[in-house]
Amino acid sequence: MRSLKVRFALLLGGTAIVVMLAAAAALAAIGAAERTVDRTLEAQRRLELLAELSGRLTQFGMAAVETVGNPDGQPEAMAIARDNADRALTTVDEALAKSFPPSDDPADRMQYAARTRPMAQLRAARAVLDRQVSLISRQTDPERRQDAIKGALNGFGAMTGQPLSFLIEAERRSMALGSEQARALSERLRLAAAAAVAAALVLLAILYRGVTRPTLARIEEVRRAASAIGHGALDTRLSVATRDELGLLMTNVNRMAARLARRESRVAADRAALEDTVAARTADLRAANARLEAVDQSRRRFFADVSHELRTPLTVILGECDLALRGASRGADPNPVFATIKKRAQRLKLRVEDLLRVARSESGEIEFDKRRLGLAQLLAEAVDNMSSEAARRRVGLGLDPGTRDVECLADREWIRQTVESLVDNALRHAAGLTRVEVALAAGPGPVGRITVTDDGPGFNASEADLFERFRRGSGAGPDETGFGIGLALARWIVEQHGGTIRLGAGPDGRGARVTLDIPALDPAWDAGPVDGATGGQVKESAA
Repeated sequence: MRSLKVRFALLLGGTAIVVMLAAAAALAAIGAAERTVDRTLEAQRRLELLAELSGRLTQFGMAAVETVGNPDGQPEAMAIARDNADRALTTVDEALAKSFPPSDDPADRMQYAARTRPMAQLRAARAVLDRQVSLISRQTDPERRQDAIKGALNGFGAMTGQPLSFLIEAERRSMALGSEQARALSERLRLAAAAAVAAALVLLAILYRGVTRPTLARIEEVRRAASAIGHGALDTRLSVATRDELGLLMTNVNRMAARLARRESRVAADRAALEDTVAARTADLRAANARLEAVDQSRRRFFADVSHELRTPLTVILGECDLALRGASRGADPNPVFATIKKRAQRLKLRVEDLLRVARSESGEIEFDKRRLGLAQLLAEAVDNMSSEAARRRVGLGLDPGTRDVECLADREWIRQTVESLVDNALRHAAGLTRVEVALAAGPGPVGRITVTDDGPGFNASEADLFERFRRGSGAGPDETGFGIGLALARWIVEQHGGTIRLGAGPDGRGARVTLDIPALDPAWDAGPVDGATGGQVKESAA
């Protein structure tokens, strides 16, 4: 089976041959038309020259009459007319020689001879008339000259009329023949063009049926197969009937489809294995999450139980210490042991309360009693509550209420305990501490900003580490009691109020500063009296 290259080469070769034949035929037709037109134009040109020659000969005859009728006249007119007639004869001879070049064709030689003989007769008539004029001019009798010139003119007319008529008629026949040949050539060209178009159509139909249509059909088959394979029908196969380029392409398409089918099988197996693995790991993760949730619930239950179990005996211990101290106060010297027991029991009770709050915050058992309140008064209460502890530690505790009060919707007890917890952290953990400053400011934005600043060594751990529950800084101060839940609980309370808490350095990069931003109320919003018994009360359960 021939390859596509050979087929397309034959197709191009046949097309090139047809084009060259058509071009050759067109050139031949153009050449024939040009020759026909040239012959017709040459005949017309010769006809014009013959008309001019007829006029020149007539002028020569008139000049002869004037010369004979007026012997004393100017002889130059006769000479000019003679020269004009000779030039006209010469021009016609040259045109005939150009139109009928020397040839071995008897027809061309006969046509040339048939036209040169009348020209010779015209030359002879001009010479005869010229001699007769010379002879007549010598006669002295005017009447005889007139008669002689009339006879000479009649003879001149007889000698020139027939050759001129023959030549003019011959050229007219040549023009008519050229027109007829042009019409015949045009008809032949039309027939040849129709035949060429028919032959080209037949050739194109043969080439289309023999080469183009089978090739296009096979290409369409390959396209459909490729589209089917692209849509996932990997069992598609092409029938390979030839071993040409398209046959090799079909073979490669079949091999590609087979490879893709095998690869899809492997991918499906791998996907199934992966899905099984993912399902197994998902089951493991769910089981681990269930175990972690159970552990977390146990931890929460443990904190709640421990807090509850420790709270009751601590209350009893504190009560007994109070009774013992009141009884001892009636005597002279109270026993300092009871005072130490009460102090340690109160500190332990605070830690137990922290643990209990953590447990409640994680279990969602805390309800916030949010009311409209002024932060300046709240901070004053917190500073007053912590002033005795600050004084005992010989640390100055101050309050900067700012230029104006800031109102917010919050739980008074929880916010106050948060501020007190931050002041307590500063007092207990800042080595070399001399002063703690609590300040209130409005903004930026619709927030009330509370800052607790100390002049201690500052924070020596990252903010994320310090906010982690049960984590304490490595550089704790002189009082290292506590469980490390103060900052974590403070952040949880502030976030439940829609605010934020940040840790940073104090003024000039010295000391530590804790900043609380709590959303402030719009001054146009009126929810009743500040911290009233019934005004602006909103109860929320922290989930």
